[in-house]
Amino acid sequence: MAHLIRHKISNKITNAMNTATNKSQAKVSGVFARMGFQAATDEEALGFAECDDLDYDYRQGMRMDVLQTEDGGEDMTGDGLEGDSHYQRDGPRHRSSVKSGAACEELEQDKPKITAWEAGWNVTNAIQGMFVLGLPYAILHGGYLGLFLIIFAAVVCCYTGKILIACLYEENEDGELVRVRDSYVDIANACCAPRFPTLGGHVVNVAQIIELVMTCILYVVVSGNLMYNSFPGLPVSQKAWSVMCTVALLPCAFLKDLKSVSKFSLLCTLAHFVINIVVIAYCLSRAHDWAWEKVKFYIDVKKFPISIGIIVFSYTSQIFLPSLEGNMQKPSEFHCMMDWTHIAACVLKGLFALVAYLTWADDTKEVITDNLPGGIRAVVNIFLVAKALLSYPLPFFAAVEVFEKSFFQEGTIFPDCYGPGRKLKSWGLGLRIALVVFTLMMAIFVPHFALLMGLTGSLTGAGLCFLLPSLFHLKLLWRKLLWHHVFFDVSIFVIGGICSVSGFIHSIEGLIEAFKYNLPD
Repeated sequence: MAHLIRHKISNKITNAMNTATNKSQAKVSGVFARMGFQAATDEEALGFAECDDLDYDYRQGMRMDVLQTEDGGEDMTGDGLEGDSHYQRDGPRHRSSVKSGAACEELEQDKPKITAWEAGWNVTNAIQGMFVLGLPYAILHGGYLGLFLIIFAAVVCCYTGKILIACLYEENEDGELVRVRDSYVDIANACCAPRFPTLGGHVVNVAQIIELVMTCILYVVVSGNLMYNSFPGLPVSQKAWSVMCTVALLPCAFLKDLKSVSKFSLLCTLAHFVINIVVIAYCLSRAHDWAWEKVKFYIDVKKFPISIGIIVFSYTSQIFLPSLEGNMQKPSEFHCMMDWTHIAACVLKGLFALVAYLTWADDTKEVITDNLPGGIRAVVNIFLVAKALLSYPLPFFAAVEVFEKSFFQEGTIFPDCYGPGRKLKSWGLGLRIALVVFTLMMAIFVPHFALLMGLTGSLTGAGLCFLLPSLFHLKLLWRKLLWHHVFFDVSIFVIGGICSVSGFIHSIEGLIEAFKYNLPD
């Protein structure tokens, strides 16, 4: 009993010391660290995805060091100690390596805690990005049901974001919630343990890689599309414009971190909001010509599932939510932050999609700015191309980090792609360049923005936003869920599964049809 009391007192003292240390590090980091944190997030906020593993490794390594110091090598026995060890059960498997230790420590020091407003700004960037430009095209094929789906997707994504965070916590012996997991991958691994302790993480990583690479491809596609429609008189095809844009992206292969491009992220995001306002203002100026009679109550059965994927993809933010919530000053404000960000996104997306469709009706194009008059279209599209090219490094760098951690480190399938002093080897640089070229080749051979966006949303967007969070919530918290939570989770899983399969099939059919009949890009 005395040993148990000493152990609990030691834990509390250690936690207090760690809290004080973290606060002092945040103060020392100061304004520059805060600016760095904010700037490193773009409209997709994909920088958080590649930070999750580093955050988790560092924290688990520190926790295990504390346990070893407290126990002094003694064997932990007793009911109370069994409870404590339960919350450290994943520690040995994820303990930080020597290579990533310094990077993790620097990452923790450079990222002070953020407020709910700052967290909300990051989420807003993720769900109010460039891909909102495809929503009017979704209304074209979905009518009023498309508007309903914009609202429905906002509600569901907000809910699944909350339950995903709930899966990070478990109750200790005192009935208090303790954060025992730190990333989406940790949640997936916990669901598959003990029989397949790493299977879930592999599934999430594959989905994450697909979504990141597809995001890069979409940036190249939309850049070529915007340039081609901005200068239709030039004898340059959309594919040629995509090649020229990709040449400007080749330096991404040399990136060691995102500091060199992060300073542009906030400016690009603000510019995008201005562009949205310009489009809405133009549409409002033509309100007397709005075609209300064109908004349908029926749907195009073949193309509407593609619209579902487009809408879902525009709300994807679950990948980085665990890291974001872990960096909030007051995690208790996370739910409120999710509510107001998704309500705002729902209202703005619905208004943008509706007024744009009412303005151009059946002539609505895959990228709505292509419908603007020539002079306005060229200026707006050039700004959008600049934004797309400056946004490309974020998902590219995140994808590279996931690839390197999964396949190109000691203990993985392939040898380490870094030499002494963390210098990238020549063949590692070649692989990065190959990834840039791969995104170009995909953009050239599949230059259909809406179809690719629908395919990605149906494949990985629905999985990461609908299917996996509801499944993990049922698996990890089954005994604590009320009947209506179970009903919501099962309903979301079933509906999400149907929409995912249907959208994927119809997106593939649309791509086949586009190639078969040589439909315009």
